[in-house]
Amino acid sequence: MRTIKKLFSKEKTTKIEFCEKNLNRFLTGETESEYEEAFLSQKNIKCKEYECQSWCKECKLSPYAIVNGEFITAVTSKELLKKIKLIVEKKDINL
Repeated sequence: MRTIKKLFSKEKTTKIEFCEKNLNRFLTGETESEYEEAFLSQKNIKCKEYECQSWCKECKLSPYAIVNGEFITAVTSKELLKKIKLIVEKKDINL
């Protein structure tokens, strides 16, 4: 029954994956709380941190995340947060 509910549920889950090293490199105290507010409190968003995602060259250059399998990068962590929010909002609109 759960499987059927998941298949026909209007609420789709967004999967966001982060590299722990990338977060440590680019996330500041200010933006860390913004990320927590934006993602951790939402039940339709699943965040996961990995020790390493094997994107080492990109990891050293800029903040990034993988959103539903799509590699997203930005110049700053605030810009990345905005990009991710837009993706999540577009997904919610398309339901």
